[in-house]
Amino acid sequence: MKKICTVMLLALAMVGPAYAGSVRVSWQEPEKFTDIRPTNESKIGFQERVIKEFDRIFDDLAKKLPDGYVWEITVTDVDLAGDVRPFFTPMVNDVRVIRDLYWPRMSFRFDLKDEQGKTVASGTEDVKDMSFLMRLGVASGHTSFQYEEQMLRDWFNKQQKEKIFPVR
Repeated sequence: MKKICTVMLLALAMVGPAYAGSVRVSWQEPEKFTDIRPTNESKIGFQERVIKEFDRIFDDLAKKLPDGYVWEITVTDVDLAGDVRPFFTPMVNDVRVIRDLYWPRMSFRFDLKDEQGKTVASGTEDVKDMSFLMRLGVASGHTSFQYEEQMLRDWFNKQQKEKIFPVR
């Protein structure tokens, strides 16, 4: 057992740092977004969780960019999949109803800069996924916003496929 632990520690020590692109996300007035409505937690707590989990999604996507690239994003609106409806019993809070007519949407501005700080891509996007319930692909499972995560992954992969964003 001692030998296995030693070998594992040596193997970890020999692995170099993983270099990739990075991201800077800012959120423009999230309290005014179309839908960041909680069902069973406080409004502020839910908003903070949404921001934290979306920051993680953007960070995962930025890792697919070449070393030294910086992706700057300003999120201007979020409309989560589903719709929050009141549940009329004293024991249960509101519920988020997921149906195909309540698809996820997100609006943001972005700038992608290379290692010298030169802008290589920029734009304003209104991303939506009207067929989110028909997808076979599953998001990473790192967040509780699987539909929105898959929508952003699809958008990002399209940017790389069309050579708007470079591939690592």
